[in-house]
Amino acid sequence: MDFPQPLKRGTLAARYKRFFADVALDDGTEITAHCPNPGAMLGLNTPGLRAWVSRSDDPKRKLAHTLELVEADGGLVGINTMHPNRLVAEALAAGHFPEFTGYASHRREVRYGANSRVDFLLEAPDRPPCWLEVKNCHLMRTPGLAEFPDCVAARSTKHLGELEAMAAQGDRAAVLFVVQRTDCHRFAPARDCDPAFASALERVQANGVEVYIYGCEIDVAGVRLAGRIA
Repeated sequence: MDFPQPLKRGTLAARYKRFFADVALDDGTEITAHCPNPGAMLGLNTPGLRAWVSRSDDPKRKLAHTLELVEADGGLVGINTMHPNRLVAEALAAGHFPEFTGYASHRREVRYGANSRVDFLLEAPDRPPCWLEVKNCHLMRTPGLAEFPDCVAARSTKHLGELEAMAAQGDRAAVLFVVQRTDCHRFAPARDCDPAFASALERVQANGVEVYIYGCEIDVAGVRLAGRIA
């Protein structure tokens, strides 16, 4: 996934009210950008971090700029939580995942469970459907260890229960964590941030839900899905 226009570089001044970020651009302009990330962004919202923003020419947008990347721990980290689903869609179409080959169709946002929508439903006439949820991950507190979530994630815990129900009825169910950073080679649930999610992840794995963690390659030109971490 390439950014449609070159990103602008600056310095993060503040991230506030979850969806706003003030950035001082290198050209001297001070802007307020949309921050497409509802999480706590632990370690990634510190004033003074180098930051990169994209710009949209859509006149309907209230904020023209979007916070895309910050530099932390010596590398670039993807902030935009909308990107993992796009990355997975591209990767499924390209046959990037050996775990998910052989499905004739990949449908998005299909209703299932108790008023939920699964990110992807993979179907083929010769096998059970595969219900696939995608989660963005960018928390690293221990070198090399990716963690999820970075705050209480009740909605994600609900999704795990929905997947567990699909597995119980004989379908295939999986959750795929996309780690939007390049410096992680291990994964663990962040139990101190959300003990309920951590316990649910352990439970659903034991009950047939598959768990995959994939890393990314990131530069100022774009974000690309890389190899499997776990």
